[in-house]
Amino acid sequence: MPIEMWVMEGGKSMVENYTLLWLVVGGALCLMELFIPTAFVEMSMGVAALFVALVSPLVPQLTVQLFLWLVFSVFLVWAVKRWLPKQKPYSIADATEATTLTEISPERIGRVLYEGNSWAACCEGDWTIPTDCRVVVVGRRGNTLIVMPEDLSRS
Repeated sequence: MPIEMWVMEGGKSMVENYTLLWLVVGGALCLMELFIPTAFVEMSMGVAALFVALVSPLVPQLTVQLFLWLVFSVFLVWAVKRWLPKQKPYSIADATEATTLTEISPERIGRVLYEGNSWAACCEGDWTIPTDCRVVVVGRRGNTLIVMPEDLSRS
């Protein structure tokens, strides 16, 4: 292959241009992770592009570089998903105190103040719990707390 095909305008070779391209793409993807969090997917793809930038002088074909970027990206996304700790969903602690904001009767859902927020609440027993009464949270069903009067929980 004649050297004229490898030299582009300004005296830069295609290999140098591809290296610069991969550096820009890798940096942009890594920066995008800061502004659009994607659970480190963009960061993994950016790091893979930086790896390809390191390898691009050795492998001048763009199609091979794209294939390497794809392989590195898939591997890094898999590695990040595997080694990052899994987050547990938020759960309500059992037997926690709350205060009723409205009356809660067996057939009607009321509201309670729990951890500084207003929650829908129901009572599974046959009790009617008046307003401004202390209750104990014994469970949760969706976004509705299951409560019982504090007097009954002591006995």
